[in-house]
Amino acid sequence: MIYTLTVNPAIDYTVSVENFTLGRVNRTLSEQIFIGGKGINVSCVLNNLGVKSTALGFAAGFTGEAIVNGLEKLGVKTDFVMLQNGASRINVKLKAEHETEINGQGPHIPNDKLKELFDKIDGINSGDMLVLAGSVPNTLPKDIYQQIMRRLSEKDVRFVVDATGELLKNCLAYEPFLIKPNNFELSEIIGKQLVTDEQIADGARQLQKMGAKNVLVSMAANGALLLTENGDVHRIGIVKGKTVNSVGAGDSMVAGFLAGYTETGDYEYALKLGTAAGGATALSPWLGERDMIFELIKKL
Repeated sequence: MIYTLTVNPAIDYTVSVENFTLGRVNRTLSEQIFIGGKGINVSCVLNNLGVKSTALGFAAGFTGEAIVNGLEKLGVKTDFVMLQNGASRINVKLKAEHETEINGQGPHIPNDKLKELFDKIDGINSGDMLVLAGSVPNTLPKDIYQQIMRRLSEKDVRFVVDATGELLKNCLAYEPFLIKPNNFELSEIIGKQLVTDEQIADGARQLQKMGAKNVLVSMAANGALLLTENGDVHRIGIVKGKTVNSVGAGDSMVAGFLAGYTETGDYEYALKLGTAAGGATALSPWLGERDMIFELIKKL
């Protein structure tokens, strides 16, 4: 079983405005509402690819209920910790002359609810996979990912970490099965700009020496590079098209990679399916659907 964890999910309210002006009433041209969160995105794309997963996290208030109900309507199994106070956040995505985001903070999470999450985590078994994705809000301990990995360290659980900076670095000691920095995040961790494929592969090797087994580096329009636990380097481009959505492409790549690997055990195919899934999301209003993903994979 694949589990995904989204500690601070959201409702993403996306609005388009022709000419946004401060200090006056602005009328929208269009409005869209989506369920947001990196782990949630992974579960949704896995579901589109026919791979079952369980989405874990915290949810609160009417927005939390909408998140859980929305996921279940999509066919995604959920096991969220429901909070008694507060409300899951609403993120406003404003599309005008410039794209602007206003992200909510999220509800306070008391210690008893954190323990409830840990109890759910303890039910994950050897052979399962746990995706830890996204930043950690200030309502939670900064080392929550490390705490979770430590709790499961005696089990043969494969960790997937999609995080940035020190949060990612601190997880490497627990030998995650897969990490997915983009090329800019990799450069930040290494401490120097990485431009060429050789430099990016060398940077990935440094993270591998720190504990990561497989390092998948996404590079937007330049495709992706995968350094496997066997030391092999795979490089892939993308299918060109008009990008209409910049949110969730990286999460979709993770989902496609995991779907491809669990199906075949082949890293090259996993990279190909992951790239197609990320591309399908970039070319879609929300997350990539199965038909488009497999249409793109034929063109890679």
